[in-house]
Amino acid sequence: DITASYERRATMADVIDRLTENVFIPICVGGGIRKVEDYTKMLKAGADKCSTNTAAIKNPELLTEASKVVGSQAVVVGIDAKRRYVDCWFDCSIYGGREFTGMDAIEWAVKCQELGAGEILLTSMDGDGTKEGYDIALNKAINDAIDIPVIASGGGGNPAHILDVFQKTDVSAALASSIFHFNQYSINDVKQYL
Repeated sequence: DITASYERRATMADVIDRLTENVFIPICVGGGIRKVEDYTKMLKAGADKCSTNTAAIKNPELLTEASKVVGSQAVVVGIDAKRRYVDCWFDCSIYGGREFTGMDAIEWAVKCQELGAGEILLTSMDGDGTKEGYDIALNKAINDAIDIPVIASGGGGNPAHILDVFQKTDVSAALASSIFHFNQYSINDVKQYL
């Protein structure tokens, strides 16, 4: 629910509850996770993990507090990064990419790990929705700077892109949505290709 923070709404726990009655794969809930109680509420509704971006940047101690209560494996930090070509760095955004912070994404990822995050969901704002491939430099830089799993996101347009990010970086997973939502490839197509 990526507009929940921007719209200042809570995540829809009832949707998660209904979803997990029928879906038996790990579920990560993001959007509107602002306090430890939001983590526990979503986990009780059936989620396995919760992802936060805006709230973590605004209140980094949330990561430490949440990891103590629900365990670091359930604390995912979403980093939505945009390449800044002039100085060659990656800028963190909040509110679903609507506002930029001036925070260096690599430094922020290191800090997130130190604070207790168990995983990073890394979205290239430059690649998101383009289906032109993952930002290899961004994924490699973040993954090489930390020891927790990194999920590559933003740009996956075909199975070759997914294979490419796995071959050129050590990310733990690759997120793809458009290729599945628009029935360009099935999950089995991608699995067989990989």
